[in-house]
Amino acid sequence: MTKPLDPLLAELEQFGQTNDRSSTERPRRMLNITRDTGELLAVLVRATAARRVLEIGTSNGYSTLWLASAARAIGGAVTTVELSEYKIGLATANFARSGLARYISLLHEDAGRVLRRSADGAFDLVFLDSERPEYPGWWPDLKRVLRPGGLLVVDNATSHRAEMAPFVALVTADVSFVTSLVPVGNGEFLAVKADQAWSDPT
Repeated sequence: MTKPLDPLLAELEQFGQTNDRSSTERPRRMLNITRDTGELLAVLVRATAARRVLEIGTSNGYSTLWLASAARAIGGAVTTVELSEYKIGLATANFARSGLARYISLLHEDAGRVLRRSADGAFDLVFLDSERPEYPGWWPDLKRVLRPGGLLVVDNATSHRAEMAPFVALVTADVSFVTSLVPVGNGEFLAVKADQAWSDPT
């Protein structure tokens, strides 16, 4: 992580914690990822050379900054999708402050619509941190928009295990994906889309 970002990240962490303690309404809560999850995302972007990153669930942009900083380092960029106008405003301001705005495309739109119109294999990495009940319905498009060898990362895999179970079952049952549950932060569910170059010939 680039050093100049550290003060802003620390500020956003404090803001998110303070805000979420005082706010009971879900639309007003930031529900940010943990710092160790951000570090993991940054490593995964670099390790997979993910130059085309899609994030679903921007919130105030905390996780986006981890993704965008890593993507910038390898010549990539992030498209992030958020439906809440309130959170769009917060994220826009944070991106401007970060110096990473040119590497981020912020879409104020319904995620399902964005997925439906995206091309096959459009993304190298997809980070999912949004409305969990919607995930199973998005699955056909999620797997379609990932390139062969692409990586899907889903937050809250252990903190909301029961709610995530139907989606995890769908992905795990798909023979074209290899999956793993990583006990970092709120739990990260990872799924790699098989590349024909290394998929099982049988």
